[in-house]
Amino acid sequence: MSDPTGPRPLPVITTVGPVADSCSGDDCCAAEPAAAAQTAAPAASAALDGRRQLLAGRVRLLVAATISYNVIEAIVALTAGRVAGSTALIGFGLDSIVEVASATAVAWQFSAVDHERRERTALRVIAVSFFALAAYVSFESVTALIDAHRPEHSTVGLFLAALSLVVMPVLSAAQRRAGRELGSKSAVADSKQTLLCTYLSAVLLVGLAVNSLFGWWWADPIAALVIATVAVKEGREAWRGHHCC
Repeated sequence: MSDPTGPRPLPVITTVGPVADSCSGDDCCAAEPAAAAQTAAPAASAALDGRRQLLAGRVRLLVAATISYNVIEAIVALTAGRVAGSTALIGFGLDSIVEVASATAVAWQFSAVDHERRERTALRVIAVSFFALAAYVSFESVTALIDAHRPEHSTVGLFLAALSLVVMPVLSAAQRRAGRELGSKSAVADSKQTLLCTYLSAVLLVGLAVNSLFGWWWADPIAALVIATVAVKEGREAWRGHHCC
């Protein structure tokens, strides 16, 4: 017989129901991180999509600003170029038209919801724009050197070139940042086109100023030939799709 006064064994507690599923030991709440990750994944994806839409909208805005400015720039430069008989100013106005074509290609690309499908075509248009610019600038520069063409002083041309030196770098840098973050080669390529227009603005400003002050008419066409070389390089990179870096 057992001793009724002796120690009694501890009762065995069996947990049933919801309590049995509670955390214990090293596996406590092991399923919770996985559930949290599954919940966080859609949120991260939505945030990424939102950021991409914001950048795409920014690119469209910058492209619209570039087109608007270059249309005005082309009209002023072509008019002033004819008045002063300046090949450099006329070439600068035509460069503005090329820039409008390039920016319009990017605007066309980003007008679609799936803008990445149009990127290759947009890059080809931008590349052709570069090549056209290089061909024209080279032809006009060589012709100006052979004919020893001396343009007249143009106050409007000097002001326009100085203004473009301020506006174009800002537009180019903003579009390049947005294009790189978005991963858009065409947006980056178009920003290079805008930057090339900045270089050409500097060449135009120096050429017009040197010609007005010292009569060194040959300075502008020689510098423009350098710009044409850069345009060919940028055109080749755009054609190959090497601008997203």
